Amino acid sequence: MVSLQDITVRLHGETILQDLSFEVMQGEHWALTGNDEKARSALLETIARKLPVAAGKVSYPFLGQFQRENPVQSPPSSWHIPVSLVSSRHNFSSLSRSETLFYQQRYNASAAEDAPTVEEYLAEVRPFTDQPAWTLEKTVAALNLQALLEKHLIKLSNGETRRVLLAEALLRNPAILLLEHPMVGLDVQTRQAFSHLFTAITASGITVIMATAPGEIPDAITHVAVWEKGNELNVMPKHAFANVQTARHQEMPDKKELQALLADPTPPAFDTIVEMRDVTVRYGAKIILDRVNWTVKQGERWALVGHNGAGKSTLLSLINADNPQAYANNVTLFDRRRGSGESIWDIKRHIGFVSPELFQYFPGGQSCEHVIESGFYDAVGLHRDSDPLNHARVLRWMKQLHIEDLEGKLFRNVSVSSQRLCLLARALVKNPPLLLLDEPCQGFDAHQQEHFKGLVEAICASSPLTLIYVSHYQHEIPASVTRVMHLKNGSARIEEL
Repeated sequence: MVSLQDITVRLHGETILQDLSFEVMQGEHWALTGNDEKARSALLETIARKLPVAAGKVSYPFLGQFQRENPVQSPPSSWHIPVSLVSSRHNFSSLSRSETLFYQQRYNASAAEDAPTVEEYLAEVRPFTDQPAWTLEKTVAALNLQALLEKHLIKLSNGETRRVLLAEALLRNPAILLLEHPMVGLDVQTRQAFSHLFTAITASGITVIMATAPGEIPDAITHVAVWEKGNELNVMPKHAFANVQTARHQEMPDKKELQALLADPTPPAFDTIVEMRDVTVRYGAKIILDRVNWTVKQGERWALVGHNGAGKSTLLSLINADNPQAYANNVTLFDRRRGSGESIWDIKRHIGFVSPELFQYFPGGQSCEHVIESGFYDAVGLHRDSDPLNHARVLRWMKQLHIEDLEGKLFRNVSVSSQRLCLLARALVKNPPLLLLDEPCQGFDAHQQEHFKGLVEAICASSPLTLIYVSHYQHEIPASVTRVMHLKNGSARIEEL
């Protein structure tokens, strides 16, 4: 299907792949795993012809036959390669095509109308094949998108977005489907459904190659390629892969340094961090939150859980002052009722926030340390001169998160997991009284997950921090969490641990 012979790939002056040979035969389906994230992503983008090859050769031996079998949609004269890549970021744009979508637009009713609906977006997709196996009707049913068709792209949850992106790729009916962490951001039920879906995809004749974590390899995969930094590519049939990862020493946070960071400045004291009384949020006839009651006192540590589309992101948007429907509800934040004269900046200065949506829309043109420093000002990027004292504090937090080597590098040029770690540092850097962490471990390997959990535990042990932690997976939730808010179809249930 695809053959890479002694290829070298360079990106931003760095050699990512060197003298790599890799082949995928018809009937094989591959998982790419290991701790060299850049290499895995570069391989997918090279196969998709999104990265140039500095040396070596990439060929697609199946292409001639594919073009003969599909002379209308993929004629021999076409320069298109029937390959679809679903990456960690999307590139949705407005209906007017005048701009890409931006983070705040999801809560601005008039601006959101310029975003296409799911149905409009998918209707524009054209297949590579003359007789597509994956029609719109079949794809919508397979991915359970019926309820989302009239929803604007900008208003999709993270899990819903991933389903739509996979639907787009399937509608192209590619010969090769490339996936970057397809299970990330999916609840347990949807993740199980995706595993069955991949079996149906491979049965339809599509070759699947995915970058994924060792514990997220679906049944349809036949072969595994393991990258460990500093080692050569190790390939094997899936039955020979025992989910073994290279053992790495788990470094504990520097408690003395962490306590010094958390003591300066001292977070302000409050009685009630969040209070919601009969909060209801609806868009048209669709009820997102239904009479939710929730009180969070300072120093409490909560998990917020629920299926994809349950209303978690909407609930967080009310707390983070992003959603104007807070003014139409009885919401108190930091001992002050919403609508009593406070600005959104009065609220945001007390919150450290990270989410998959913020990651999707965060601009990449600044250095990693400037992205982190923007957390002092609750801005999406640093739009003023860097402050020397703040910059020094940024570097100290980068060291705590083991990303000090990112200093001076552009945000868009570092790996996805490094970008996510920068946004976590951005949430921590001003020492806020409330941390809103929405799926903070997305895309992390097991080592990164354990280190971050250890850091959160150490912060909770050393400060009166209030924590609201969103995750679909129990193993990601810190042990310091003692209360759980369950959301299901907009309704809330509270549980003590």
